[in-house]
Amino acid sequence: EMKQNSNTKLEGKRVIFVPYKKVHVPKYHEWMSDPWLREMTASEPLTLEEEYENQISWFEDPKKCTFIICDKESGRMIGDVNLFLNDPDDPRYTAELEIMIAEPEFRGKGFGKLTIDDVLWYQRVGYQEICDQSFK
Repeated sequence: EMKQNSNTKLEGKRVIFVPYKKVHVPKYHEWMSDPWLREMTASEPLTLEEEYENQISWFEDPKKCTFIICDKESGRMIGDVNLFLNDPDDPRYTAELEIMIAEPEFRGKGFGKLTIDDVLWYQRVGYQEICDQSFK
C-alpha cells in the first residue's frame, strides 16, 4: 500500500523509485497532456486539480503502490510504475504491474525492463519488510 511505502526510496542499478507525491503532480500532468501517452495508458485527460485529487486517492488506496521512476544518473523523473495488489487472503496473491516510460529519450534503452525486474524483486522479497532498504 502506498501509505506504507510513503517514505520508501528504492535504488536500482540505473533507476531510483520514489513514492508518487504532490511534488510530482505537475510533471505527471505534463506527461499526461500528451495524447499519445494517454492512448498508450488508456487514460482520460484530467485537469491539474483532478491530477492532484487522483494522486491523493492513489496514496490512500491500500491496494495500490505507485512510484515515480527517476534516472539515477541525472535524477530526472522519467516515468512511473504502478503495482495494483489483489486480495492478499487469496493463496495465489497476484498483482498487476504497469510501467510508463514517459520521457521519449529514455524509451528503448532498457529502463522498462529494469523497472520490471526491480519492482518484481521488491514485491517478491516483501515490500512491507524492506521499506527502508535499497537493492543493487
